[in-house]
Amino acid sequence: MTVFRRLLSSAVGLACLAGTAWADTTLKWLHIEVNPNQVKIWEEVARDFEAKNPGVKIEMQFLENEAYKAKAPTLLQSKDRPHIIYSWAGGVLKAQVEAGVLEDITAQVTPYKDQLSAAAVKAFTVDGKIYGLPHTVSQVGFMYNKELFAKAGVDGAKVTTWDDLLDAVKKFKAANVTPIVVGGADKWPLHFYWTHLAVRLGGKAGFDAALKGENGGFEGDVFQKSGEHFKQLVDLQPFQQGFLGYKNPQAVGAFGDGKGAMILAISSFYHTQRALAADKAGLSDDKIGWFNFPTVAGGKGEASDTLGGVNGWLVTKGAPKEAAEFVKFFISDAVQKRLAQGNFLIPTFKGAEAGLGSPFMRNIAQNIAGSKYHQNFYDQDLGPSVGRVVNDATAELAGGTMTPKQAAKAIQDAFKQGN
Repeated sequence: MTVFRRLLSSAVGLACLAGTAWADTTLKWLHIEVNPNQVKIWEEVARDFEAKNPGVKIEMQFLENEAYKAKAPTLLQSKDRPHIIYSWAGGVLKAQVEAGVLEDITAQVTPYKDQLSAAAVKAFTVDGKIYGLPHTVSQVGFMYNKELFAKAGVDGAKVTTWDDLLDAVKKFKAANVTPIVVGGADKWPLHFYWTHLAVRLGGKAGFDAALKGENGGFEGDVFQKSGEHFKQLVDLQPFQQGFLGYKNPQAVGAFGDGKGAMILAISSFYHTQRALAADKAGLSDDKIGWFNFPTVAGGKGEASDTLGGVNGWLVTKGAPKEAAEFVKFFISDAVQKRLAQGNFLIPTFKGAEAGLGSPFMRNIAQNIAGSKYHQNFYDQDLGPSVGRVVNDATAELAGGTMTPKQAAKAIQDAFKQGN
């Protein structure tokens, strides 16, 4: 009896030790998503992964967008760094690779990557090595309030040129309607104007030439003219009062509250304007419209060229192998279709876009699919140092404290210094 009890005690002890070891894999997943409806689905996906992988625990962590950008460099150097982090790819990703804080997951995601958009996967590839996977693509364009457009006598479908946009702004002001809301305090929403004007004026060739230092680089004609056109808009005072003090979530919420006719938006604002509106309902589908960024007279870019993001998840250096497995699971067909059905994103998993439930989001997906040149956000694509100057300079332009020529020079100087 005594021997039996000893054996039983030993067996229980070993089982407890095995259970402890088996439960030791905790994956820290850092995100910036503010929409609680989307986060709820993410949490359910995490619990589903845990159920399929006994002993693995997903710990979700949140940082607000700007706080994340500010803290990421220090956070990634910490021994307690998160294992999975949000990314806009581009030059910021390259800088992180060079800093040695990311894990090469090429072996784990090959051949899985072939089920995803090749262009999107390329955005998370540096020197032939894959450090993360893309979960969505997005487009920047003008989201508008149909009721306020009708009040001012403006037809959103007919705002196709830069002059059309300027005329629309004048009509809104005459009708006592705030033409555009913007989160100027965060600066990056203002850089959309200057950047998208450069896409329209110079096209892909203009951007590629600037990267090579040709035609004056980012101080060249294309980029100075982008600033001049932006100044045309700024001079009309199109933004809400105190716009430079508004954070982006405040501005998106104000748009959802019907306090402005337009917002130059990332397509994902379709949902966040509801989540951030005071009534948590925002503008319904029948009250919201979209038109692509206007063309510019004499511009060399195509009307179908798009500006937007390629967003996804990176695996940090030293992360457990389960981190890459979770990223693959998160970007699986079933999860992507579920998020697409909720119209939360334009998926990267091939075929999942068929699940998009709203005409609004299907339109965005078609725009991106039809684009031969999809430019990633400059503040991400050009790397953290240059990107910061792009955002600062465009905010100075909007505030009237920097000229188009000065803004272009500041950006080119930063680019030269970083290359």
